[in-house]
Amino acid sequence: MGIMRLFSKQKPKIKVQSSKRDGFSGWIKCSDCQEMVHATELKENLNRCPKCDFHYRINVNQRIDLLCDKESFNEMWTELSPTDPLSFVDKEPYTKRIQAAQEKVKRKDAVVTGEALVDGQKVAIGILDFSFMAGSMGSVVGEKLTRLIEYAIQKRLPVVIVSSSGGARMQESTLSLMQMAKVSAALAKLSDHKLPYISILTNPTTGGVTASFASLGDINIAEPKALIAFAGPRVVEQTIGEKLPSGAQRSEFLIERGMIDCIATRSELKSKLSFFLRMLTKETNLVSPVTKQKLETLIEAAATVH
Repeated sequence: MGIMRLFSKQKPKIKVQSSKRDGFSGWIKCSDCQEMVHATELKENLNRCPKCDFHYRINVNQRIDLLCDKESFNEMWTELSPTDPLSFVDKEPYTKRIQAAQEKVKRKDAVVTGEALVDGQKVAIGILDFSFMAGSMGSVVGEKLTRLIEYAIQKRLPVVIVSSSGGARMQESTLSLMQMAKVSAALAKLSDHKLPYISILTNPTTGGVTASFASLGDINIAEPKALIAFAGPRVVEQTIGEKLPSGAQRSEFLIERGMIDCIATRSELKSKLSFFLRMLTKETNLVSPVTKQKLETLIEAAATVH
């Protein structure tokens, strides 16, 4: 019996401590400035580092609370859910990945769309959710954004899309890539109807999302130090065999080269969005003549580029 117990496969019960009891509990090292920051400080500062203002990701509900007037957001097309038309399998079936993502974030896909008020101005708004398969763009993302834009045309509303994405969803192959053209074509119709589109780019915005609708705004606004690129820096460096310049593919680098029009910290994002919405919808009585002239020059330049 003693020998049986010696070679038993039963593991001893080890008590695992579920939370830290030391003084460092709740502290994290900022991924940008490397300073120690408490989680409470981040939460109270809109998930920004209080030392260097590095913007950490926020979830869709936090983004709605940040940009939209209280209780004004009305979500639309919640019934749309991805399918698996290619029966795609890598390490596991695509259907299992979808199910896991849906259980994690409690929604059906990587974008939330609807109608809301921004400082009393009615807008059609779409927000990509990075926590759902890295905010990847599949058929449902393309369909919901296209419906949102068509709804905006019907109701004569400006469109706001907040991007945070790893790009096109590989499990849907060409069907995913087609969404780039689909959403871009809908935005062209929006422009034909003289309705504004404001694109907000957050960290990270990459791949096919950057290569399509995220870069097509009448005004492109980015959060500070956001990674905005088609391919990430490591892939680019391996491809071209050269080191990228310091800060390349970040908001501050891109605004100097004209890819984006404005950088706004999270605390000022709603006020700047409201300002641009009023200007683009010709509510010009709210700003001074000098500011109006500067913004009209910016809008004309953006229209020439697009």
